[in-house]
Parts: sequence; C-alpha cells; structure tokens
Amino acid sequence: MSKIIRGTIAGPIVALLLMLACPMEASATDAQGVIRTLEASLATAVRAKDIDQIMSKYTVSDALVVFDVIPPRQYTGWQACKDHWQSFLAICKDAPTLKISELEIYGGAGFAYSHSIEHFACTNQQGKKLDLIFRVTRGYANFRGEWLIAHEHVSVPVDLTTGQADLQSKP
Repeated sequence: MSKIIRGTIAGPIVALLLMLACPMEASATDAQGVIRTLEASLATAVRAKDIDQIMSKYTVSDALVVFDVIPPRQYTGWQACKDHWQSFLAICKDAPTLKISELEIYGGAGFAYSHSIEHFACTNQQGKKLDLIFRVTRGYANFRGEWLIAHEHVSVPVDLTTGQADLQSKP
C-alpha cells in the first residue's frame, strides 16, 4: 500500500502543495499591477484630500496598524488611521502633492508588501511650505479578491549626532 500512495497519490499531492506554496508568476505579476494601481489611486486621493477614497485603500479592521513619524508612535484600527489622515491633511492650506517613487512590490496570491519613497508637500495653515520625504513600507492582504493595506510603516532617517529627523533624505 505504501508504494501505491507514494507512486500515485503522493506525486499529485506534492505538486498541489508546491503550487499553493509557490504561486505562479502570473498571479504575482497580477497582484503587483493591482497594488501599483492602489498606490497611484492613494496618491491621487491624498492630493484631493479625499478621506473616503484614502480610507477605501485600508482594511476596515481593528487589527490595522500604522506606524508614523507623527506622534503618537502608532495608530491602531481603521478609525484611528482615518482620524490621523484627517489631522495630517488639515495641516495643509492648499492641495498637497504626493509623489511615490522607487516602489518595489513583493509577494502574490494572498499577501504582499512594498517599500517606496514618498515626497509630500503643501503650504501649511501659517503659509509656510511643508516639504517632506518619507520611507514607506506597506503590507497588503487580499480580501476576497481586493488588495488592501493591512499595515503601514512610515519613517525618516535621524541624524544621531543632532537627534534631528532628516526630512529631505537623499540616497
């Protein structure tokens, strides 16, 4: 019996497990295209200060965690993330700009992550130009065929000599 299992059943089972563990390249490529579109539409929503469109890119979950450069250290849950976006965009007197560059996406079928450089600028309520460059890492989950941001980490380099954030970081 063990020869029959190994010869006729085990081969297809192993092949199936390998296909599930290593998604085909087309599925990873498809996911990357969808996530690139998600990122572009997120940038468009930020430029329009459209909170509803911004938040449509995030999982509606208490498990959503966003680490940002703006205190507090973390925002937990969809509502906290939404409140944070509203406060952040309220700083801008005009329409902000947001450019995403160096976007790299990894993963496929169910989960993926990306890292990018994001350049955000606007005029604040006092008329001063705000010009920031962030490093952003996002984790995505595919919920019933829809890719959404499930985790976000925004950071900037810090000059350890002065303790000051480098808001204009260059490679």
